[in-house]
Amino acid sequence: MCNINYGFGKEGNVMSERLVLTLPPSVNHMYINGRIGHRLSRILSKSAKMWIDDTVIRASDWRKKNEWTTAHHKVVVRLWYYFPDYRRRDTHNTIKILMDALEDAQIYADDRWALPQIQDFEIDKSNPRVEMEFQIVE
Repeated sequence: MCNINYGFGKEGNVMSERLVLTLPPSVNHMYINGRIGHRLSRILSKSAKMWIDDTVIRASDWRKKNEWTTAHHKVVVRLWYYFPDYRRRDTHNTIKILMDALEDAQIYADDRWALPQIQDFEIDKSNPRVEMEFQIVE
């Protein structure tokens, strides 16, 4: 059985400052059909690659600023989505690219340790984003 530490600050394993990122592309928009050699394959779109690069930089900066040590065990990732309009969207279609980018930023050593939990979604026309908190599970 796992114990979740609900304290705040570095000592309590919960970072009180949220990491704020631009909205990730959905699975429906992150791949294009392309060729690798003579074979047709699905490859990351240019916009998805740009989002990953930007996210790795922002998350790495957050990690350093908050003195977050790369986790080698379970980490709860709480997510709040703020969409730009009322179009129907599926928050779950963004989790793979988001968890992969956070692994590249060394929030955790392997995304198998990430336990994403979508908390809520809202509309924020002026500032669409995803906010997240991390909590180590002991």
